[in-house]
Amino acid sequence: MAGAVRTAENLTAVFLGIFIEAAPFLLLGTLASGLVEVFVDRAAMAKLLPRSGWGAALGGSLLGLFFPVCECGVVPLTRRLFQKGLPLPMGVAFLLAAPVINPIVMASTLAAFGPGLVFWGRLGLTFLIASLTGLIFSRAGDMGEQLLPAAQPMSLNLSLEPQESSPVEPLLGAKIQRMLIIAVDEFFEMGRYLVVGVFLAAAMQTLVPRSALLGVSQGQLVSVVVMVALAVLLSICSTVDAFIALAFASTFTSGSVLAFLVFGPMVDIKSTLMFLRVFRKRTVAYLILLPLLMTLLAGTIFNLWAGG
Repeated sequence: MAGAVRTAENLTAVFLGIFIEAAPFLLLGTLASGLVEVFVDRAAMAKLLPRSGWGAALGGSLLGLFFPVCECGVVPLTRRLFQKGLPLPMGVAFLLAAPVINPIVMASTLAAFGPGLVFWGRLGLTFLIASLTGLIFSRAGDMGEQLLPAAQPMSLNLSLEPQESSPVEPLLGAKIQRMLIIAVDEFFEMGRYLVVGVFLAAAMQTLVPRSALLGVSQGQLVSVVVMVALAVLLSICSTVDAFIALAFASTFTSGSVLAFLVFGPMVDIKSTLMFLRVFRKRTVAYLILLPLLMTLLAGTIFNLWAGG
């Protein structure tokens, strides 16, 4: 009984730790979503966005520089951008890259590791994997086959013609009120899946012995697989995960630490559940498998090249 109580206490502590860390960033993402819905004109956005596969994928990978959100906040924001007419490859690349390629995470990674191989490798691999995944999705065909109805744009063929404007422009106060209402609605909608994801992550952290993972820390491939699994297991916010990775740097191979920093912000337990509110299940499977395979390959090559 005493052991069960300690396990429950640990589970509660880990759950609260992850949730308190993630919730503000989900709120930031939903506020950005409300801002996009109310203040971003759909026709104006259509004129600015690249339409080609490469252009959309590369542009989406850099969009986080202007929308600095983590893996929790990026999901509702991406859904709102899809509704505004964001091309699928650009949205996919943004979804995967923004949790790393944004000023906040870049600064935290630089503070933890300095301007070395890990810092530049994290940015470079994230950009490459997100862009390639977005490019692959540019061949995916109809957006309606990839997105759930709630995430689909008003017209799947985005028109460059301006929409008919309302005869009376809403006042700024009314716009801000509408923005906050949208943000609150999305926060509670996505928050349900965040809670479930955080609970699963906390349960895995509590019940899976860490020693089972640390025993295989030096294999060129196995260490990468283990650190990728650990990134999914811990589900740590990308704004602070560099300092967690630093604790493993003396034990695990360089490629595995890099894989932890690249794959974790793209896919973890809580973000996967939120993906299911935007994409169809088959699309979510590709969103997980494509970055996973590329991360495993890149981490193993990095180990072989750098000597572990």
